[in-house]
Amino acid sequence: MAITIKPRERNAILQSLRAGVVPRIGLQHIQVGRKDEVAAILSDLDRIAQDGATVRFIIGRYGSGKSFFLNLARMVALEKKFVVVQADISPDRRLHASSGQARSLYSELMHNMSAGAKRDGGALPGLVERWVSEVEFEAKETGGDPQKEIYRRLKPLQENVSGYDFATVVNKYVEGSQQGNDAMTNASLRWLRAEYATKTEARQDLGVRSIIGDQDVYDHLKLMAAFVRLAGYSGLLVNLDEMGVLAQRLNSKSARDANYEMILRIFNDCLQGSVNGLGVVFAGTDTFMDDRRRGLASYEALATRLANNTFAIDGLRDYSGPVIRLPNLTVEDLYVLLHNIRQVYASGDVSRYLVPDEALKAFIQHCAQTLGVEFYQTPRDAVKGFVGFLSVLEQNPGTDWQKLLGGINLQPSINPEIIPVTEDDTQVPPNGEKDELATFRL
Repeated sequence: MAITIKPRERNAILQSLRAGVVPRIGLQHIQVGRKDEVAAILSDLDRIAQDGATVRFIIGRYGSGKSFFLNLARMVALEKKFVVVQADISPDRRLHASSGQARSLYSELMHNMSAGAKRDGGALPGLVERWVSEVEFEAKETGGDPQKEIYRRLKPLQENVSGYDFATVVNKYVEGSQQGNDAMTNASLRWLRAEYATKTEARQDLGVRSIIGDQDVYDHLKLMAAFVRLAGYSGLLVNLDEMGVLAQRLNSKSARDANYEMILRIFNDCLQGSVNGLGVVFAGTDTFMDDRRRGLASYEALATRLANNTFAIDGLRDYSGPVIRLPNLTVEDLYVLLHNIRQVYASGDVSRYLVPDEALKAFIQHCAQTLGVEFYQTPRDAVKGFVGFLSVLEQNPGTDWQKLLGGINLQPSINPEIIPVTEDDTQVPPNGEKDELATFRL
């Protein structure tokens, strides 16, 4: 049976794979393997929907499919009526900071919010508007006062840290919406997206005395999780990619430890039952997890909590723990992956295949010879090469695929996490001492 692939999905998939990034849509057309890992995420989503909380660490080599797996989890969560926020960690966007970097991360998460039919980000305004409209409709149906009903439903949020101002801002959004005051509704959304840099400006626009700052990011994620539950969703899933940046690109040990302490706080809260309706997924490299000098293993409290199950040996896996290590794809998985990409290129029409089945086997053999073991550990480079291979064949009809394949020399890509950066980090120890060795002379 032929599979119909929409032109929009086809273009998004091929353009993303050609650039070495994960497509935001159409993942179902190219997904292979990872059956047990996906089952573990599904179990987590069920737990969150039942008023629980979970935390996961997706660990694998650079190019092994961590970002793809995160987007797959995002797609599955949206199907199960979750709200999903997603962002990449960088030196300018991280969990803990004192110069706006944590606030910047929260702002990015809110801008990338996906929910319902709004799957490409920007779902926050629609989420608030939908909830307000539903409450107003229900209040009118029962003859109640919509404003009082909104206040009543928001009251439980006021018990949380920063909950009073959060509820006040949502009420301001309702007030602005009812009065046709776009300035007030826009100011409310700015506050919810952590776009206010000063309390003075927020007080002038909304009458609140606080803003979402560097120290409040996690508290407001918990608040947002509670709010999306009020709005009728199953829960909030937070996906944080490129966590290896914390280990490799933060030069200050105190800055790294502060971020690891925040991860520890999230870990403890989620697994001890202190949070409801929230799931957090961290994705990072082996170095981020195992480096005893700069990674999570350097932070003793996390190292003991994230240690491998000593009974999971000789190929045995344990998916009940917080850490999921992505295994290498098998040769069969890689063959199916190339087959799926070929099918996407042909828009699902078998008669439009650019190469026969033997070309897939020849490409796998060629990659194994040129990339070596990297081919099985990091399929990204092979996928990029295969999309480029098909692109040339499509634009040059009549080209001999065997001759073209023989002239390709694939090179493994460089992990950007290991590129050193110079960072002016304001988080230094109180005694003023530097964290890393600066000079050495005999």
